Amino acid sequence: MKFEDMDIWQRAVGLSTDIYRFSGTIKDFGFRDQITRAGLSIPSNIAESFERESIKECTQFLTYAKASGGELYTQIIIGKNVGFLDNDTAKAWLSETKAITAILGAIIKKRRQFN
Repeated sequence: MKFEDMDIWQRAVGLSTDIYRFSGTIKDFGFRDQITRAGLSIPSNIAESFERESIKECTQFLTYAKASGGELYTQIIIGKNVGFLDNDTAKAWLSETKAITAILGAIIKKRRQFN
């Protein structure tokens, strides 16, 4: 299986794409840079995990992806609280981020059984 075929990678790419499309309206460059980087990190680390040689390395990069999900979740909440994100956008992104990190957690748990 290729990472491009994985639903989790496709969902993470979709979320990152949405963040990039929306972020052009955010005037605070520091926040915009941080939220796009966190969003981009999730699918990037999922892809990198598939290019690793060992299960341990693969799991490590999936863990990075999951951690970036936590970072992104926090930034979405802050973005909503300070008025950078409208409620509907924030709600949708929070839901998708939570789903992605939950799936990554299950994948990590399963991979660790083989380690």
